[in-house]
Amino acid sequence: QGQLVESGGGLVQAGGSLRLSCAASGQTFSRNPMPMGWFRQAPGKEREFVATVNGIGTTAYYADSLKGRFTISRDNAKNTVYLQMNSLKPEDTAVYYCAAAPLNWSSRIRDYAYWGQGTQVTVSS
Repeated sequence: QGQLVESGGGLVQAGGSLRLSCAASGQTFSRNPMPMGWFRQAPGKEREFVATVNGIGTTAYYADSLKGRFTISRDNAKNTVYLQMNSLKPEDTAVYYCAAAPLNWSSRIRDYAYWGQGTQVTVSS
């Protein structure tokens, strides 16, 4: 059916940058491009919204606290969504998940039906 696989996580010093990738494969994602989002979950905290982009990549929406530092984009020819993270802070440490929303484009977790396994991002001070 379909699979989302994140990559690009790792250990970075505060102030550094990382670019996460999310590769979509399978019939589920080869038809009409779905809105895609990034979420994150820090230890002991609930999963939270990071950013989302519409199906054709023309419009993006971000969590208020992350505007200006994170940028979401997509390349539908490669079935890949990206999250560029700049000026990273220790509080950005979390597992980052990409997800696809087949029905509603939103920031709500419940609207995202397909999820990757996550990639760990650790920011040292």
